[in-house]
Amino acid sequence: MPASVLTVSGLPGSGTSTACHMLRESLGWDYVNAGQIFRDMASEAGMTLAEMGAYAEQNPQVDLQLDERMIQVARDRPPVVLEGRMTGWMAVRGKLPAHKVWLQASAEIRAERIGLRDGDVAALEQMLARQASESQRYLEHHGIDIGDLSVYDSVINTETNEPSAVVAMILKAPGVAT
Repeated sequence: MPASVLTVSGLPGSGTSTACHMLRESLGWDYVNAGQIFRDMASEAGMTLAEMGAYAEQNPQVDLQLDERMIQVARDRPPVVLEGRMTGWMAVRGKLPAHKVWLQASAEIRAERIGLRDGDVAALEQMLARQASESQRYLEHHGIDIGDLSVYDSVINTETNEPSAVVAMILKAPGVAT
């Protein structure tokens, strides 16, 4: 039976947003971005993204609420594309019928992409600090090593593949309903 949930995960700057926007257009599925929900939560709390990350390090309920919200959306609104660092893991834990994708690229390429997107000259340092904060939170709050890619059905290098090729690989993967 084809998956009615497609999760797309990766570290900052790996190309998840680009792939998800293209997938949404191609499939016509609903789309939910965990990162945008987290940014909205930070804005609502009057915090920067870095401040919200630091707050979440000390307050596990932030991540737990976000994760539960993503699982509930997937159950309530299939078919759906879920974008977020932990969506593949949450699909496993929530026993969702999902095809789970991890996108990857080198730290330098990811920092360059983030710098171009955000106009930030210190992109590499900020990206690595954010990545370390998130990795610590995921391990402490969920018992998940973000570097463990064993739950993913597809691992795709976005450094060597153009966005259209990445999306084509995802759409051709066994179990993806098109």
